[in-house]
Amino acid sequence: MARRTKIIATVGPASDDPTTLQAMIDAGMDVVRLGLAHGTLEAALERYHRIRGVAAQAHRPVGVLVDLPGPKVRAGQFPEAGATLVDGRRLRLVPGREASSDEVVHVDYDELVTDVHVGDRLVFGDGGVVVQTIDKTADGLVATVLHGGRLSGRPGVHIPADRLRLTTPTAEDLRQLDAFVEAGVDMVALSFVRSAHDVRRVGTEPHPRGPLIVAKIETRAAVENLDGIIEASGAVMVARGDLGAECPIEELPHLQKEIIQRCIALGRPTITATQMLESMLQAPSPTRAEASDVANAVFDGSSALMLSGETAVGVDPVNAVATMARIAERADQQFDYVGWPERLSKLRVHPTGSSNDEAVTDAMTMAAWRAATETDAAAIICLSRSGFTVRSIARFRPQAKILGFSSNERTVRQLTMSWGATPYLLAPTGSAEGAVRASIEQSVAAGEVRRGDLVAVLSGSPDYPGQATDTLRIVRIP
Repeated sequence: MARRTKIIATVGPASDDPTTLQAMIDAGMDVVRLGLAHGTLEAALERYHRIRGVAAQAHRPVGVLVDLPGPKVRAGQFPEAGATLVDGRRLRLVPGREASSDEVVHVDYDELVTDVHVGDRLVFGDGGVVVQTIDKTADGLVATVLHGGRLSGRPGVHIPADRLRLTTPTAEDLRQLDAFVEAGVDMVALSFVRSAHDVRRVGTEPHPRGPLIVAKIETRAAVENLDGIIEASGAVMVARGDLGAECPIEELPHLQKEIIQRCIALGRPTITATQMLESMLQAPSPTRAEASDVANAVFDGSSALMLSGETAVGVDPVNAVATMARIAERADQQFDYVGWPERLSKLRVHPTGSSNDEAVTDAMTMAAWRAATETDAAAIICLSRSGFTVRSIARFRPQAKILGFSSNERTVRQLTMSWGATPYLLAPTGSAEGAVRASIEQSVAAGEVRRGDLVAVLSGSPDYPGQATDTLRIVRIP
């Protein structure tokens, strides 16, 4: 069985040359993530166009996800060699954008002294350094180092989300978003979402006319407003770094499972992210615990797994992708395909705002999954304008291949993030029946199915007045 769980890899200084990008695609990268928190917009756009060029030469769809910075609070630049914060030592936290040291850390949040309370814990980076405020002065905070470590660059400073006055998306987010929408980006990740209103404020056209919006769940408020956020989004990311700082660490694994389950119930792809293979920043192989973490994220039902620093600045980005691909593929083989439908039946809900078209497609994809299972079909072929049909059938985690066909290039690239889906661009045929024939012929030509195989085909008919997938047929390929 080929790997079904998708891999998102962050591209950065260690991986943005064409040779490395091509090798990462060959190793199993399905989606490229571009983080916009560092560097200039011009450099990010240049990197984006380079990725598009390499993907075109690879002759396979590769999605591009841009990750907006959001209201990210950062420390001032640490020395080039870094600075070590020692357990038990005191330091000052001062609002500003000047350079930081092990004695004074500047924080680019003007309301720091007002909004942070004595007793609050502030976390740097992905949790490696934690300080606790013990006093306030006229111009800053006094803190003691609870968990020390080395800081370099401009690490993020996690302030409890209920203290922050900043809104999502920020004006800078929207400026960067406009540039990437014009460039034709496929997916956009929105940071520090607190409610469905934050997602709606993005204001882009619904996908696939616009990018698919990925809501990052990394605040306590997002967990409390989870269903509304999922319904307003195209996909969801479990951003475990800041979420782990917001919530008790012992709760994080359970929150991960809950978020993934709710996403699947509502038919949204879900990404598990942060520190998946972090030791591979330097090491040639992951720890045993990291390998287990990746496998368990697959067992939980993750649609995609994300690599961050491992591929952006790590010593061997290609090896990191290849290693995650091997672990995920092995976990896919052991996935509980038989027991999954029973779990799903307990979770299934219909979005409050779902249309009649979506309800019809939802019912037809369930019928397709059942028919494919009972006939031992080799593949489920989906003809989809928006990708909704493919994402809907993927909820059931069928053992049959999911082949997603669309005449919309952006839909095809957006499907690179959907569990189990192999997306194909389908040339316009002029008729629904012609599209079905063409998709079957293309599946055979690509080696996905063989003559004599049974396949389930989901498509829309011209007789239905809406945009629903309303036709299911079981076809033996002649």
